[in-house]
Amino acid sequence: MVTERQAAIRLLRWMIAASVVLPTILFSIVAWMDYQNFGRLTNERVERSLDVLHEHSLKVLQTIERTFGEVDEIIRGMSDDDIRAHEVALHQRLKRIVSTMPRMQGILILDRHGRPLVFSNNAPVPKNADLSDHDYFRAAKAGERGTYVSTINTPRLGGQGSFISLARARVSADGKFNGVVAIGVLTSYFEKFYTQLARQGSFFALVRSDGSVLARYPRLSGAPVRLPAANTEMLVRIARGLDHSVYWAESPVDHVKRLMGYRKLRDFPLYAVAGMERRAILYEWLRSTVNYLMFGLPLTMFLFLGLGLALRRTRRLYDEAERREAAEDALRQAQRLEALGQLTGGVAHDFNNLLMVVSGSVQRLRNDLTDKKHVRLLDMISTATQRGETLTRQLLSYSRRQTLAPQVIDLTQRLPAIRELLTRSLRSDIAIRLDVPDGVCAVKVDPGEFELAILNLAINAKDAMPNGGALTIRVKPVILRGEGATDGLAGDFVAIRVSDTGTGMPPKVLARVFEPFFTTKEVGKGTGLGLSQVYGFAKQSGGAATASSTEGQGTAITIFLPRCHEVPEVAAPQVPAQAQSQMIGTVLLVEDNTDVAEVGAGYLRQLGYRVRNVGNAQAALASLRMDAGVDLVFSDILMPGGMNGVELAREIGERFPDIPVLLTTGYSASAQGAVREGLVVLQKPYDVDSLKRHIHEAIEGVKARARKDAPAEV
Repeated sequence: MVTERQAAIRLLRWMIAASVVLPTILFSIVAWMDYQNFGRLTNERVERSLDVLHEHSLKVLQTIERTFGEVDEIIRGMSDDDIRAHEVALHQRLKRIVSTMPRMQGILILDRHGRPLVFSNNAPVPKNADLSDHDYFRAAKAGERGTYVSTINTPRLGGQGSFISLARARVSADGKFNGVVAIGVLTSYFEKFYTQLARQGSFFALVRSDGSVLARYPRLSGAPVRLPAANTEMLVRIARGLDHSVYWAESPVDHVKRLMGYRKLRDFPLYAVAGMERRAILYEWLRSTVNYLMFGLPLTMFLFLGLGLALRRTRRLYDEAERREAAEDALRQAQRLEALGQLTGGVAHDFNNLLMVVSGSVQRLRNDLTDKKHVRLLDMISTATQRGETLTRQLLSYSRRQTLAPQVIDLTQRLPAIRELLTRSLRSDIAIRLDVPDGVCAVKVDPGEFELAILNLAINAKDAMPNGGALTIRVKPVILRGEGATDGLAGDFVAIRVSDTGTGMPPKVLARVFEPFFTTKEVGKGTGLGLSQVYGFAKQSGGAATASSTEGQGTAITIFLPRCHEVPEVAAPQVPAQAQSQMIGTVLLVEDNTDVAEVGAGYLRQLGYRVRNVGNAQAALASLRMDAGVDLVFSDILMPGGMNGVELAREIGERFPDIPVLLTTGYSASAQGAVREGLVVLQKPYDVDSLKRHIHEAIEGVKARARKDAPAEV
C-alpha cells in the first residue's frame, strides 16, 4: 500500500514537473529559432539598407560629376582675369545651377593661390579671402587629379549649413595646376534622407576611407567627425581590402552595440554604412516572444494548477498525517516566498540573532574546552562570526538602514588615531600624509561609519596606485554659500579631502563615480559600493561628497560635513573590574527567541544578575505589575504581540521611571528613533564586555534624568 501511495504521488510530481519543464523546453526552442530568424532578417535589412544608401549616394555624386562637366564648359578657355572680368555673369549661371539642385550648398572657383574667383552664393566675392588652407585645395595643389571629397566644412563666404566639398583641380593647357573647382554638398541632405529610411534602432552614415564621418543618423550633439582610432573594426576591414562587409561591433562614438554593414561607393573614397541596434533587435524578438507567452503561459499554469490540485486531493485521501505534512510544506513554501519580499533589514535581524547564538555558545564552550585543538576550532568559529557581523553591517550600510549613533568628534584627533588602520590596509609603497588644523575641528557623525568611509577611500586610492604613491588626507573648515555651492549646502562645514597620486579617471568615469554598482575594476575585484557608501554616509550626516580627477595625475574625493561647535565627546571609560561586583540584582529579560534568550541570560548571570525571562512586551508589563523589584529591563526591539521593545521602553518610562531599560536588536527600523529618544540600544551580536558597558550606560542615564528632574534646593 505504501508503495502504491509513493508511486501515485511520484507520478503526479513528475507530471507537475513535466507540465512546467516540457513547455519551458518547447518555448526555449521556439524562442531560440525565432531569435535566429530575427538575426537573418536583420542581416537582410542591413543589406537592403546598404543597397538603398549606395544607390542614393552614387546618384548624388554622379550628379555632382555632371555638374563639374557643366562648369568646365562654362569656363573653358577663360583665364583667371577673364573669370574676374565676367564674375557677375558667371555668378548668375552658377547660381541657376545650384538653385535647381537642393542638395548643393554652392559652387566655388579658386585660383592657383586659393583666392576665390567666382562663387554661386555671393557676388562679388571678397578679393582678399584665402581658402588655401582647405584640405581639398592642398590635395589638388599636391597633384590630386581625381574628384576629392573633403571633410565637413562650415560656410566662410556665404550660405548656410555644414557641407562637404567635392573638388577638382583646374589644369592649364600645359598641364600645370591653375586652381580648383569646388562644389559643396549639404550634409543635411543625406541626413534628411536617412531620417526617411529610419526605423527603431536604425543607424546610417556616410564615411570617408580615413574614418571621417560626413553624415550620420541618429545625430549626436558634439559627436566627433572622425572615428576615434585606426583599429576601429570598420577601418581594420577596409585596410584588409574588404569593400563590403557585415559584422557585429560596438560604436566607438556612442558605445552602442549594432549589427553594422558598409559598402564602398564605386570610384569614390566613400562608404555607405548601415546598422541596427542590438537592443532594437532584442526588443522586436521579445515582443514576438511575448505573443508565445500569452498563449502558452495560461495553458501551462492551468495544467500546473490542475495537477497541483490533484496532488493535494490525492494526499488528503491517504491519511491525516500526510495531509498535515502537505499543509506544513505549503506553509513553509509561503514563508519562503514571504521572506523573498523582505528587505535587507529583515535578513540582518535574523542573521544577527543566529550570530548571537553562535558567539554566545562559543563563549560558554571556552570555559569547558581548554584543549589546544578545541581552542583553535573555537577561534575559527569566533572569526567566522565576526566576519558575518561585518558582512551584516555592510549590507545595512549599503541599504542605509544602519542604526547611527552620532557623536561629536574632533577630526584633528580622530584622523591621526585611525592612521594605523590605514597603514595596515595599504601597501608599504604608499605614503600616508595627514594635514589637519591646529585647533579643534569638530563634526557630529557616527564614528564607525566615518572610519568606514575613510577606509573605502583609502582602498580605492590603493587600487589606483599599483606602483605606489602618496595618499593625502587634508582637513579644512570651509563656509559654503548655498546657491552655486556643493549640493546647495550653506553654512559652516568641514571639508575632508582624500587625494591620491594614482592613474586618475576620464570625465565619463568621473561623472558616474558615486553610482551604486558602478566600477571600472575587473570582475571579482570590486562591487562598486565603496564610493556609493561614502556618498550615502555624507548625505545621511547632513553633508555631501564631490570628486575631481585628472588622468595620469590622481583623484581627490572631498567629504563635506556640517561643522559642530559642541565640545567633542570623550570616549566613555571602561567599566572598572571592581564594578562587576556592584552588578548584583535582578534583570527582566524580554526575548521571544529562546536560544537568544538563553545566551543573553547566561551573560547576565556571568555578570552577577538574577534573571527573569518573558517572551513579549505584554508579559513584561504583567510581570512588573506583579513585582517591580527589578534593577534593569533588557528587551529585544522586534517581538510578537503587537508591542515592540521601543513601545515597551516608553511604557516603563511612564509607569516605572526608576527602572533602567536597555534595548537590543539585530536590526529594526525603530532602533534609530530609539537612539534619538535617548534610549540605549545594544547591537546584536554582543559579548559580555559590550553588555556590561551598555548596562552601565543605561543605569547612568536613569540617574542623570533623576538628577535633572529633582527639585532645586532652596
